[in-house]
Amino acid sequence: MEQLSAGKKLDEAFDKLAQEKSISFELDLDTDVRSLKALDAMSDPEPGEEMPDEIADLFSGVKIDVTVQSKKPIEESGEKDYVGMAVKISNKDGDLTEYRVVGDYTYIRSDVNALGKAMGFPVPSVSDLPPEAGGLKKMLDGGWVKINTKEMEKTTAEMGAEPGTEPAPEPTLDAKAQKQLLDALRQTIAREVEFKTADDKDGAEHITATAPFRTLITKFLGEIRPLAKSLPPGFELPTDNDLKDAPNGKVTADFTLKNGELTEVSVDLAKLAENAKVKKLGLVVRMSEGRTPTAPAGATELDVDEILGGFGAAMMDEEAFFEEAA
Repeated sequence: MEQLSAGKKLDEAFDKLAQEKSISFELDLDTDVRSLKALDAMSDPEPGEEMPDEIADLFSGVKIDVTVQSKKPIEESGEKDYVGMAVKISNKDGDLTEYRVVGDYTYIRSDVNALGKAMGFPVPSVSDLPPEAGGLKKMLDGGWVKINTKEMEKTTAEMGAEPGTEPAPEPTLDAKAQKQLLDALRQTIAREVEFKTADDKDGAEHITATAPFRTLITKFLGEIRPLAKSLPPGFELPTDNDLKDAPNGKVTADFTLKNGELTEVSVDLAKLAENAKVKKLGLVVRMSEGRTPTAPAGATELDVDEILGGFGAAMMDEEAFFEEAA
């Protein structure tokens, strides 16, 4: 009875979420530098290709805030129904980058110096840019800039296409296919996952869901293989043979519900590493009231050619500097 009751409560909570037209959540990677370095070492990187401490430090404290808004309930929405999106990436030192898609424009701001330092690559200074690259200078200084979304997508597609060919349309997943995938996931969870419930002191209810990782993924992929034709072109599902070496340790997800609404999901992934040195590796999703993405005031408009030209000129100056130094 507990299994059925807990599963039903989770199903109803996700149904409520799917009926919203705007969803906001925070994604928190709950890990530390030592665990990330140990995880990287398991991939047996070539000498000199190991994960730098700066990258491990960057990801150990990273948080991602996401808002998605649609004209229809999320469950019924296809790509054309989404009218706004906002994503902000931050860590313990503050905001690293943020972008919003509102109307015809994509708005971007970044702490370029912090990103460059963390990622280990040189960042052009404002003085390296030509005088006409005023908007790009503002971007390097952390100000908001905006780019016409369609022009950016067109230029990006043309850069990756063969000369003389039309850019291929972006792969999409329509609302019907999304619902079929969600139904397949629900059926898999109902059969393979063990549920338990517990009440919290603050009135929240916790539901834990536990399942062996490889078994769950294999069964889910088995459910959606008949839907393969609905998936975007070029998207190939892994075979059961591809998954035979995947870890099969039990993974537990903890769902927090308040008044029947999902407020938080946390998953401990450390066991999947099958490495005693990976002590802390979790993923936490915190839901909040859906917001409406808004266009930031005072954003400077850029065109894609200005971005490419400005960074290209700066990088050429950087290369010339290193050549002279050599």
